[in-house]
Amino acid sequence: MKRIHFSSPHPLPIRVLQLPVRPRRRRGRGVALLAVLGLAGALAVPAAADVRRDGAEPGAEPAAKVEWGTCPPDVAAEASPYVLTCASVPVPLDYSDPDGEQIELQLSRLASDNPAERRGVLLLNPGGPGGSGLAQSALLASQGLPDSVLAAYDLIGMDTRGVGHSTRVDCGFAADGDYFGNVPPYAVDDAAVVERAEVVEAAAEQCAANDENGLLRQVSTANMARDLDSIRAALGEEKASFLGYSYGSALGAAYASMFPETADRVVLDSIVGDTHLDQEGLRRFAQGVEQTFPDFAKWAAKRHAAYGLGRTPAQVRAEYFETAEQLDGNPVQGVDGALFRQLVFGGLYSERIYGRTAQTSQSLRAGDAAAARSLLDANLFDGAAPTAAADAEVAPLSNALSVFLATTCNDVEWPEDVNAYRKAVAEDRERYPMFGAASANILPCAYWPEPIEPPVQIADEGPHNVLILQNRRDPVTPLAGGERLHEKFGDRSRLVTVDGSGHGVYALGDNPCALNVATTYLVDGTMPERDVSCPAA
Repeated sequence: MKRIHFSSPHPLPIRVLQLPVRPRRRRGRGVALLAVLGLAGALAVPAAADVRRDGAEPGAEPAAKVEWGTCPPDVAAEASPYVLTCASVPVPLDYSDPDGEQIELQLSRLASDNPAERRGVLLLNPGGPGGSGLAQSALLASQGLPDSVLAAYDLIGMDTRGVGHSTRVDCGFAADGDYFGNVPPYAVDDAAVVERAEVVEAAAEQCAANDENGLLRQVSTANMARDLDSIRAALGEEKASFLGYSYGSALGAAYASMFPETADRVVLDSIVGDTHLDQEGLRRFAQGVEQTFPDFAKWAAKRHAAYGLGRTPAQVRAEYFETAEQLDGNPVQGVDGALFRQLVFGGLYSERIYGRTAQTSQSLRAGDAAAARSLLDANLFDGAAPTAAADAEVAPLSNALSVFLATTCNDVEWPEDVNAYRKAVAEDRERYPMFGAASANILPCAYWPEPIEPPVQIADEGPHNVLILQNRRDPVTPLAGGERLHEKFGDRSRLVTVDGSGHGVYALGDNPCALNVATTYLVDGTMPERDVSCPAA
């Protein structure tokens, strides 16, 4: 299988563009898609001085002075009524050449409201990779992040390298193109995998053709972790704490492993399972769906009179398969069985959107084109209304899709042989029938150049400072990921397992036990003496 060649780095233009992340419209028919980003290396040496590649020792003097000012209008609007300040920090494009080309990282700050209680900075990451984090502090505050945390820290959001208002990468994926989501579509049969291989090969070629500045090859978890420590130094802090969700758990794990002397209190929520997303990690999405769907099925069965999806959880599950098969043969408003499975996958992220998931399933099952179109055009799964940008030549999600691919494919080598994916799809279609033939399907990573460096290795030697939070039932990062990461960190970590459902625990969920444990650690530094099992709220 041929590998795509990417360009060599040369001077970067600094581009600042506003790109709202909303589902694309498929093939000009105006049907909104749910684009789920999910999530998702360094030298394999735990000592920070060995992995930085920039010649600087941990705790070095600030590399740059941060000058806080007004945030971009879209960030300010999203954060309202909270008032953030923003700044940019230069970092090396390539940390092996620290004095060479620089790129810009955009930061935001929700300053401590009680300077007397302030203990430092809390770096944030919302996941993706590819999601903007500039307004994340405001989101967490609006969801009830305790005042004690808001007083103890300046919350530092950011667009990681390649994202949004930082120096961007963009493969230029078209709104009506064949590549529209980073979670692969469900492969109805073996031929669908081979067909998908042509799509993802073209996507890899498109990324290579659009990598005019060489940044795409430098977008990796290892470099983002180095960026975190550069940000810490630029802020004038000896240490920095970290809170990361989903893919942010991988970035935080890399940060704690590469910079154990400067990473302070680290909280990782909804766990990928390592410092990177690989084929095994992506295939675990299907396991998460199988474990989480029963919660939705129980919910829907109690509301059969309203939604008609089944009087028992078993009937709701059967209805799911019947609807998917029906849509494979007769799509409704462009929604086929593969897209229906994606919609339900996204609809399991939170119990708060179960009603929307049931409503959409009901309309599609009935073949109600008008109702399905209304629901999809309202973009109910991301709470955003469609805009004219959705019909633009370049999809609104193109930047986020590009960063996901760059990070995922640069972090670790993926199988090159299409037959490996055909085999995986066949296995997972049987093992995880709801979604296995989707998450095992082929990605553009099969055609990506080999990684520049190995993935970051988890450092099990270092401070006892990693708190892992994980729902027992999570559609994208199942419990197995949390257990796996905890095992890798060993005595450095504690695992808080929550008898809950959905993606996201701290401040995003409603479990009091997990909220108390994580808050106590962030504010007082008190780590649980042993692992914690939190009962259902």
